Amino acid sequence: MDQLIDWIAGLTGSRDWIVLVFVVVFTTLLLNYFVRKLLARLEDRFAKTRNLWDDALIWAISRPAHFFVLAVGTRLVCKIMEPVLDEAINAMVEPAYTVAFIAIVIWFLVRLIAKVEELMKTPGYTREPVDATTVTAIARLLRLSVLITGGLVVAQSLGISVSGVLAFGGIGGIAVGFAAKDLLANFFGGLMVYLDRPFSVGDWVRSPDRQIEGTVEHIGWRLTVIRTFDKRPLYVPNSMFTSISLENPSRMTHRRIYETMGVRYDDVAKLPAIVADVKQMLIEHPEIDHSQTLIVNFNSYGASSLDFFIYTFTVTTNWIKYHEVKQDVLFRIADIVARHGAEFAFPTQTLHLIEEPAALAAASQSN
Repeated sequence: MDQLIDWIAGLTGSRDWIVLVFVVVFTTLLLNYFVRKLLARLEDRFAKTRNLWDDALIWAISRPAHFFVLAVGTRLVCKIMEPVLDEAINAMVEPAYTVAFIAIVIWFLVRLIAKVEELMKTPGYTREPVDATTVTAIARLLRLSVLITGGLVVAQSLGISVSGVLAFGGIGGIAVGFAAKDLLANFFGGLMVYLDRPFSVGDWVRSPDRQIEGTVEHIGWRLTVIRTFDKRPLYVPNSMFTSISLENPSRMTHRRIYETMGVRYDDVAKLPAIVADVKQMLIEHPEIDHSQTLIVNFNSYGASSLDFFIYTFTVTTNWIKYHEVKQDVLFRIADIVARHGAEFAFPTQTLHLIEEPAALAAASQSN
């Protein structure tokens, strides 16, 4: 700082602190203006490419760079005015500058992590799609690490014993652990969700153990928000996911059609041809995955029908399209049954009435 002040005094030809302060303030504002223009041009130039790191770096450094220039200029002004300032103020300048410098570095790193997280979730910035849940978890851990490290560096620069802080933190951590065990259970439950990735944001999940079913909207460190199908938000503590079974239908590879149908007993002779035609129809259907199990068989003699079943899988996993495919299959089966002159069975009962001969004779005599 002294050498820089001497250089400025040599350029101005004056050691008057008012002149030096004016020059430093003017130069700081001018330099801040040029830095703003330079970063704006670099941002426009980098925006034309799809490189993740240069876009994230220029965005992260844009605002902290202005404050860094202002902080250096302020430190120079305080150094020049040192002879006319109170000793108590002069004693605070250096620690305040150190804390400000560390804060600017932390701010830059936090912004960089946040921008990288955002761009990694944006299509086109990565060669292959990345899991949004994993990116979010890593970004949160990195931000937490930066903040904790920055806090320890600030404490050390202010003369606070870091070893004492860590020792107190260890004792305090035990006390907090007993007092907030549920909160910690939810935290580690959320950590397991991030590491194991049983579901991601946007997945449809449900639990056979609890009344949980809906679409995952947000995965936090304490709670996971699930939007039920009647559009109500369901807030589930993360610790629950360590003790319940969870289904993720969003990750199914196929959807199954499993239906049983019955024709009349009068159509028993037509049933083999019906079963064969239904199976052939499924084999030729473009929306049925023929690499999966495909079964069409006469299954059982029902109370009032001859039952056969179909067991097959669709290509699509989309819920709406699946029902359209299933509807088409069922209509085609109805056409096959009608084409063979058969009918679907429905529940019927046959009553046999037996009358005694003596009762019939008595009834005829009375008439």
